[in-house]
Amino acid sequence: MTKPILPGAAIGVLGSGQLGRMFAIAARRMGYRVHTFSPDQDTPTGQVADVEVTASYDDLDAVSDFARHVSVVTFEFENVPAPTAEAAARCARVRPSGSVLHTTQQRIREKAFLTNAGLPTTPYREVRSQEDLDRAIAALGCPAVLKTAEFGYDGKGQERVGSPDRSSEAWNAIGRQEAVLEAFIDFDREISVVAARGEDGQFVHYGAIENQHSRHILDVSVAPGRVPPKIAREAVELARCVLERLGVVGVLCVEFFVTRDGALLINELAPRPHNSGHLTVDACVTSQFEQQLRAVCGLPLGSTEMHRPAAMANLLGDLWTSGEPDWRAACAFPDVKLHLYGKLEPRPGRKMGHLTALNHDPEAAYRTVLAARRSLTP
Repeated sequence: MTKPILPGAAIGVLGSGQLGRMFAIAARRMGYRVHTFSPDQDTPTGQVADVEVTASYDDLDAVSDFARHVSVVTFEFENVPAPTAEAAARCARVRPSGSVLHTTQQRIREKAFLTNAGLPTTPYREVRSQEDLDRAIAALGCPAVLKTAEFGYDGKGQERVGSPDRSSEAWNAIGRQEAVLEAFIDFDREISVVAARGEDGQFVHYGAIENQHSRHILDVSVAPGRVPPKIAREAVELARCVLERLGVVGVLCVEFFVTRDGALLINELAPRPHNSGHLTVDACVTSQFEQQLRAVCGLPLGSTEMHRPAAMANLLGDLWTSGEPDWRAACAFPDVKLHLYGKLEPRPGRKMGHLTALNHDPEAAYRTVLAARRSLTP
């Protein structure tokens, strides 16, 4: 065990979006300084950090200099290049480790890890050519989903293959790059487990969170998830196995499909706080962002107890189509919290913020957060 990193130290964040912003707020509240590194300026994280470094992730000299000025480096998103993580690790602790990032940032490596660990995942085949894709379709059938191996999130880099004669069209649509073909799963619902693991192996989790997507982007999350207790317990144990097998020090989210017969299939891993865990800021004793801070600094992990059930609704740039949303209307709901990320330009599909509703009943929280979001536009 290394010595804990105590308040007053500087924490480095690779990435500068909304996840880094909420992490920085949690860290500063506990007395830490925060430095953020990304190619952009006036970023969601940079607006609340102590230091904002603007440089390319490929500028390894800048990365090394950044890491020399902090006590630990963590990630705000998983698509940081491996050489960047390696350069940072030569100058500071990096948590989660670059090896965790290497596994989870590329779908083929992630699927291989899950398969080799004996963990349940969607049936898939690796695709590196049109011929591979045709063989994969023959094995898995249609419909199926073709996903790029790298840089896929919020539905980007995904194409549905409805029939074998559409394979060339799908292959061209993803840029004829390395990919996986996944069997189409007729699932009942999607859930996630956001969990944290300390250097000493301490493990905490936020239970099963139920998720609904729209246009492949997370739309609404509800906690506790509306699934049978047996499924929730099994999801937590599978998440524990993932974090232990990967040796994670930090926060990781495991996304699941729940099939119609009650089986769990792991869809994706995210080695960082997750959109579905945003409701923990308002609903739990310790948020996922404070938990990430505690883990990477070697502090004991905090309680994940929920004050009340909660639901979270994303606010996308589409809400600005007819002008500024009516924030007063949403704030008129007494049990609703507004979070905006400081992004300068609203665009369709871009995550600009979220609402969280609290209630003694998760179904009521769900209805309230949807009503609050509807109130934002006339």
